[in-house]
Amino acid sequence: MTIARAPAICQRRLPRLLSCDAVPHFRAISIYFLIGLTLPGCRTQHKKIIAVVPKATSHLFWVAVHAGALAAGRDLGVDVDWNGPVTETDYSRQIEIVDSMIARHVDGLALAAQDRTALDASLDRAARQGIPVTVFDSGVDSTNYMTFVATNNYAAGQMAARKLAELLHGQGSIAMVLHVPGSNSTMDRERGFEETIAREFPHIQIVQKLYGMSDRSKAMAAAENILTAHPDLDGIFASTEPSSVGTSLALKSRHLDGKVKFVAFDAADSMVEDLKAGTIDALVAQDPFRIGYEAVKTLVDKLHGITPPKRIDLSAHVIVKADLEKPEIKLLLNPDVKKYLN
Repeated sequence: MTIARAPAICQRRLPRLLSCDAVPHFRAISIYFLIGLTLPGCRTQHKKIIAVVPKATSHLFWVAVHAGALAAGRDLGVDVDWNGPVTETDYSRQIEIVDSMIARHVDGLALAAQDRTALDASLDRAARQGIPVTVFDSGVDSTNYMTFVATNNYAAGQMAARKLAELLHGQGSIAMVLHVPGSNSTMDRERGFEETIAREFPHIQIVQKLYGMSDRSKAMAAAENILTAHPDLDGIFASTEPSSVGTSLALKSRHLDGKVKFVAFDAADSMVEDLKAGTIDALVAQDPFRIGYEAVKTLVDKLHGITPPKRIDLSAHVIVKADLEKPEIKLLLNPDVKKYLN
């Protein structure tokens, strides 16, 4: 009978009189068993680590995604390592973070790509190392990922177009404050809006489109430029939280709140207040908490031998002022992030 030797650290802690050379085999087995139960460092069990890399960490949308990811980690018994660039335009920083997670050989990787092609080499590297990858929120051109979890952004853009058209009774001039070039999720959303207006509402004309560059101040400046160029503008659509907040600021600064119909996207606290006040006529809201939760869950499922679907689409919600007292809308707009982020 061959007896496995105790780990070196355990051997160092054994008194000489209890060495395997000085006692019968059955006593050695008992001693090693007891040591394994009592000595720290002899039986360390590590939780699986799921790395989550968002586009950015500075907007409230990503705070809710973070809380959802941590909630999944708590529920499913894994550690969630959250790290991302401060802004959505710091492409090199996101690549650096993703590559560092791969170098650590984390057990799973969830990422929201700032650009649809910038992470291709990183995804190839993760695939070679056998690290399962879930892409969330914003897609990539690469096929080296397991699952894509996101709002159906094209459909969300369609919702926004139809709501703005309803507010304008099917006619008028409108403008768009876009996000940033190259962001797959927002490009799909903006394309859904444009194509629906063109196809279903021939008496509505999109007269100008400008980028807010994921920055409230730049979005405000873009909206002000649009309002200056088109003083008779009837409506406006902003495709993200920073673009929406900047557009609200521009409308209020020119006393056009309530006069220019405005459909915003996402649901920061200030945007909900602007919906109550009438600056915003409708919000198209995602469920970022659920996006974060599902992204982590798909990877844990894979680690347990369950292959998730290639694509998981989550629905957006059109919210008007009258909806704000509905329990399900309150829960959507106010997830308990403090419970997980403290």
